Amino acid sequence: MNFEKLCQTARDLVAPGKGILAADESSGTIQKRFDSISVPSTADNRRDYRELLFTTPGVEEAISGVILYDETLRQESSSGKRLAAVLADRNIIPGIKVDAGAKPLAGCPGESVTEGLDGLADRLAEYVNLGARFAKWRAVIDISDTLPSAHCIEVNAHALARYAALCQEYDLVPIVEPEVLMDGDNGIERCEEVTTDVLHATYHQLHLQGVKLEGTLLKPNMVLPAKQSGETATPEEVAEASLRAYYRAVPAAVPGIVFLSGGQSPEEATLNLNAMNALGSHPWELSFSYGRALQQPVLQAWLGEADNSLMAQEAFHTVAMANHQARYGTYEPALAVA
Repeated sequence: MNFEKLCQTARDLVAPGKGILAADESSGTIQKRFDSISVPSTADNRRDYRELLFTTPGVEEAISGVILYDETLRQESSSGKRLAAVLADRNIIPGIKVDAGAKPLAGCPGESVTEGLDGLADRLAEYVNLGARFAKWRAVIDISDTLPSAHCIEVNAHALARYAALCQEYDLVPIVEPEVLMDGDNGIERCEEVTTDVLHATYHQLHLQGVKLEGTLLKPNMVLPAKQSGETATPEEVAEASLRAYYRAVPAAVPGIVFLSGGQSPEEATLNLNAMNALGSHPWELSFSYGRALQQPVLQAWLGEADNSLMAQEAFHTVAMANHQARYGTYEPALAVA
């Protein structure tokens, strides 16, 4: 393990004003995204779309890294250069999703555990050779009046820590993603309670398994009322509830918290991030690792048409720069950079 290299990469990923593009959609997820704009999910279309994102002029001012899917890390651009190299040439750090998805957890109806530890070491070695410098593993935590169970929290935290420890042996910065889902009918208080419990368990396991926190990043959910709750929360309320959970559970040694958007609209995700940073400095950089919240406007502009590429890149630049401003707590919709 090269501890200094890990720490530097983690710090670079949460450099001031910058965040991460999550472009690691599985084959099934990217097909759903393409279905929404009536575009076939072929290898060429997936490459063209992601190349469009990665080559957007000026976006490196707001994007520090990109999480890739296995296929994308191996793909070449239209000019014959690997897409990971296209990113690296712009000082954007390539990363890789390494989990195999959530599967039903035996003995725990309605709950899941993320798989993918078998053979992970060999895959990490290959991904490093392909240019990856960080990785991501997502645990999925369902929430209700009775869920999650203590067992579900424990097994997912244990798997996250095993993954993180393996990553660091290969000089890959692990992004640790324990996502408490916003599906359901729970209010914001219940989300805060569960998020705090999940984070406590995650950092306990990371400590037990010897993970060096200075060379990691956390990718959590924001604390939000669930979609079916009928409850609403202002960005200031989301910021206060979220920060309470993180202050109670996330060690100061962690360089940065890079939020997932978790079903929020692009505007909601940006406003909530902005509200947290507007509250002042914190022990960690508060940044973003958005997928849909960065890509939704791009897909709607692109529609699979090469003639729309410039317009789609302008949409990506606009939403990326909005989150660049939110990193400083200075975002206002009227000030969004076009």
